[in-house]
Amino acid sequence: MNPLLDFSGLPRYAEIRPADISPAIDTLLAQARACLARVTAPGVADDWASFAMPLEDANERLSRAWGQVSHLHGVLDSPELRAAYNENLPKVTQYWTELGQDSALFAKFKALRGSPAYDALSAERRRVADNWLRDFHLGGADLPDAQKLRYAAIHDELARLSARFSENLLDATNAFTLLVADRARLAGLPDDALGAAREAAQKDDKEGWKFTLHMPSLLPVLQYSEDRSLRETLYRANVTRASEAGPAERDNTPLIADILRLRREESVLLGYRTFAERSLVPKMADTPAQVIDFLNDLAGRARPYAERDAAELREFARAELGLETLESWDLAYASEKLRERRYAFSEQEVKQYFPEDAVLGGLFKLVQGLFGVTVRPASAPVWHEDVRFFDVLGATGERIGQFYLDLYARETKRGGAWMDDAIGRRRKEAAIQTPVAYLNCNFSRPTLGKPALFTHDEVSTLFHEFGHGLHHLLTRGEELGVSGINGVEWDAVELPSQFMENFCWEWEVLSGMTRHVETGASLPRALFDKMTAAKNFHSGLGMLRQIEFSLFDMLLHHEHDPAGNEDAFALLERVRDQVAVMRPPAWGRFPNSFSHIFAGGYAAGYYSYKWAEVLSADAYAAFEEARTSEGVVSPAVGARFRDEVLAVGGSRDAALSFRAFRGRDPQVEALLRHCGMTPAPA
Repeated sequence: MNPLLDFSGLPRYAEIRPADISPAIDTLLAQARACLARVTAPGVADDWASFAMPLEDANERLSRAWGQVSHLHGVLDSPELRAAYNENLPKVTQYWTELGQDSALFAKFKALRGSPAYDALSAERRRVADNWLRDFHLGGADLPDAQKLRYAAIHDELARLSARFSENLLDATNAFTLLVADRARLAGLPDDALGAAREAAQKDDKEGWKFTLHMPSLLPVLQYSEDRSLRETLYRANVTRASEAGPAERDNTPLIADILRLRREESVLLGYRTFAERSLVPKMADTPAQVIDFLNDLAGRARPYAERDAAELREFARAELGLETLESWDLAYASEKLRERRYAFSEQEVKQYFPEDAVLGGLFKLVQGLFGVTVRPASAPVWHEDVRFFDVLGATGERIGQFYLDLYARETKRGGAWMDDAIGRRRKEAAIQTPVAYLNCNFSRPTLGKPALFTHDEVSTLFHEFGHGLHHLLTRGEELGVSGINGVEWDAVELPSQFMENFCWEWEVLSGMTRHVETGASLPRALFDKMTAAKNFHSGLGMLRQIEFSLFDMLLHHEHDPAGNEDAFALLERVRDQVAVMRPPAWGRFPNSFSHIFAGGYAAGYYSYKWAEVLSADAYAAFEEARTSEGVVSPAVGARFRDEVLAVGGSRDAALSFRAFRGRDPQVEALLRHCGMTPAPA
């Protein structure tokens, strides 16, 4: 059997080949279309069991198979796989567009919504039906036929352009390598970074040290290299990826213009003035103006702290490092030197206490204490030898979820860190389908005979992605459309992930997940206290940078005219005029690698990180308020968070879930306090 057509259990990753993709997708598309024709035929009852449930079954099979293909495209790319992916992407996109515009299916859901049978449905099914009706409008179902055709063509082209954007970025990242032969040029770099660079060169049968634009290779150079020209070389290569600085076929500049133009046209077809207005329909925020006001308010609160951060960094760089002009490729280096001077520790010192096994053990112990679940190693077919697999067990030992863990960077894997769902929880007759998640990071792999070592930032990243995973795995939803992360408003989906990051700053949590890689000693309390003192080091600059990205995204999709004279780069400069206190060089091409909004789901939604951070900080404050002498890990508060936020998934409005947990609407004060941005008491 074609492994992509087997839904009896976990994906058969060890067997999937590029040649399997087209036959499987063609088969599943044919089955889905046949099912759609059956359930919308005259005489089929307008009730859940007659049309909605059979269609969900067919769509889930297609989604699961295509999800496996998309996942492999992201983590194990190859020319053959990429060709098969791009061959089938238009077919899959076309089907979902057709489904979202099917007038007979639209009529079925409208009839169900207006009938007594709707009131008899479970709350979850009513929510799913309501989402279908909303999405029919957003999918162009109520457009005239000619406009439906244009909408479908736009949708297909946008899918192709987004895939091309992501591929260009990966190819541009992989295309750059720098071989350093002179050991003296590498002064300041930590041993693990040197070891990884040496191994990378040896893998290519070269002498010296090989550096790339993958984060585990790039960041140590920017942060620690004493060779300013080396920092500049890698910085310049990184911020001009997929731009006119490289081959034309990898330049994302024309793709950005085309994507923006098509998004605006698609939105106007649906009756919205801008793409941002359309994007906010299924989100918590109501209008672009509300989002812009929210971001401007945060920017105003953060700016005094950011100006202070910038002034002290410039003065330190001038007085202590001899850098009269602080350039962008100096920022990470100067910041690390200032951090070391002020707080008497370095990130490399901290990193030695976070070997992979200790971190994972601490993370799993935390979620057991918070939510009463146990994580145990398990086995499953995987796509790469680095991948591990785990079961999540409930209080009585029953399996309630499973997840894959793919931690290390490699050339076939897209950058960043992310969670995705492999299988969603749902009821199928008398049985419950176990949810399965993918957790992906891009950390440095083990080297020099040592285990993988994580920086504290990487520990936070792992906790962040695990929070997304918990949202998917601890759901109690029984309808696929609203279980786990499905149906959750985009600007609330970061709540569980950002919430989990807070525990990385708790002594009773962190001390139990550390072990020095050489001595075996736990993290000293004195070092932890220094880390805590440095927690909000340059938090003003960090917040303004995120606001810069968020405002750029929202203005790009709301006020920017794709047919006008101002391009995306000029708009970014205007945003920087407004909020930035430290300016990157004008020749940087940040938009060309902003895959969140051009190849991901964050278009007109990047503000979600800050929006959800208000929710997550306030949610975490409930644990702080319940703190005892034993610490902040409260099983009682954890159970309430699980019951009211994680378990309900998308089955109700996120605002209602927050109120059910917190007893009130969210407040911004906890976020400002966590960031060190509250006035000192008089």
